[in-house]
Amino acid sequence: MSYTVSQLLTQDITFQPIEIKGWVRTFRANRFIALNDGSTINNIQCVVDFENTDEALLKRITTGAAVHIKGDLVESQGKGQKVEIQVSSIVILGDSDPDEYPIQPKKHTFEFLRENAHLRTRTNTFSAVMRLRSSLSFAVHKYFNENGFYYMHTPIITGSDAEGAGEMFSVSSLDAKNPPLDDEGHVDYKQDFFGKETNLTVSGQLEAETYAMSLGKVYTFGPTFRAENSNTTRHLAEFWMIEPEVAFMDLAGNMDLAEDFMKSVLSYVLEHNREDLEFLETRLLNEEKTKPQAERSEMSLIEKIKFVVDNNFKRVSYTEAIDILRNCKPNKKKKFKYIIEEWGADLQSEHERFLVEKHFKCPVILFDYPANIKAFYMRLNEDGKTVRAMDILFPGIGEMVGGSQREERLEVLKEKMKALDIPEEELWWYLDLRKYGTAVHSGFGLGFERLVMFTTGMGNIRDVIPYPRTPQNAEF
Repeated sequence: MSYTVSQLLTQDITFQPIEIKGWVRTFRANRFIALNDGSTINNIQCVVDFENTDEALLKRITTGAAVHIKGDLVESQGKGQKVEIQVSSIVILGDSDPDEYPIQPKKHTFEFLRENAHLRTRTNTFSAVMRLRSSLSFAVHKYFNENGFYYMHTPIITGSDAEGAGEMFSVSSLDAKNPPLDDEGHVDYKQDFFGKETNLTVSGQLEAETYAMSLGKVYTFGPTFRAENSNTTRHLAEFWMIEPEVAFMDLAGNMDLAEDFMKSVLSYVLEHNREDLEFLETRLLNEEKTKPQAERSEMSLIEKIKFVVDNNFKRVSYTEAIDILRNCKPNKKKKFKYIIEEWGADLQSEHERFLVEKHFKCPVILFDYPANIKAFYMRLNEDGKTVRAMDILFPGIGEMVGGSQREERLEVLKEKMKALDIPEEELWWYLDLRKYGTAVHSGFGLGFERLVMFTTGMGNIRDVIPYPRTPQNAEF
């Protein structure tokens, strides 16, 4: 019977004939194969009877080769593993040239592995990261499905800019070298495929709102795009967003939902991906040892995840947070890179982490932000200067979730759009929601790669997505 490595290491099936297929990680002393098939972080040792094995076959057992092994699963004679396979036959399914195969059994830099992203999941680190990414994705769908949400596929091609940032990729079928022009000399998009200027979406939120106002509770989980020319460790041109929208839910309900959701998905991987988390935690601890003491994290990877799962999130108004930051030691002694001087400042990661890790010592939800630093669709408070926005702050990473109660009043929304030069005709359908049965509704957005970074401890967002899309890079 054919098994996976994970099954062989966890099920009680010793002293039985088995078959297994996988890739050779190492082959030493012409006798011991470390075999992995991607089902677990662990390899299984396969012991070859080299005296009775053809020498030509032994030479083909090289790192990276794909093999089909038959044998008996027995208790291991050596240390480090409970069971091993006594090989009775081995077939090479695919050879691997040891002189050319990039993923050798040694430490590789992450930069080198990004250049070989098609093979990097054959390393322990990246196989663990991508298994965790898969589990987190499943946990997201599981949570919403069990809580009465409907999954909605929002458009990838759109004619609106949900965030108002303008950093969008254009989608066009016009001749780039010789596009048709209108009477004023501008590109005539009426002759384009969609008859108007279109872009890749930056968010599915606006469309999700329309469905929430009929189906009640919906969520999107799909690719989004930003044409931001940024090469930092936190930015991608293509990434995935989780965006629930709920009718008849106010900001307090939105905060409840977001906290419960985050705790649920993180609890899922604590239960189902323990070995991968423990491996990544060890990797991170070894990396921390190379840093100066002041830069080392106070919590291990699993402790950080439990910190979120086990603590109630502290809810703090933006105004209260500004007072705390303005009067804290790092601000007074100018230890912050960005000094907090007055109300209205846009908080940076260093401020968010101070609130979580030093001041409150628990995850924090900030709410009621200044209107002028938040998006047009957020509901204006009665004070006329703040909006019902909320951000969830995590240790080690800062902002994790951003959301708000949406502006449900037609005239107020129109005024906000006018102030920001957003044409009403561009979002006529969005305004219709406020004309026909408007109601309080709320939602939030979570960049999935940021969640994967937090859960895996990886320091660069390019290492938590299979094939990163960044400025000057669209390889693979």
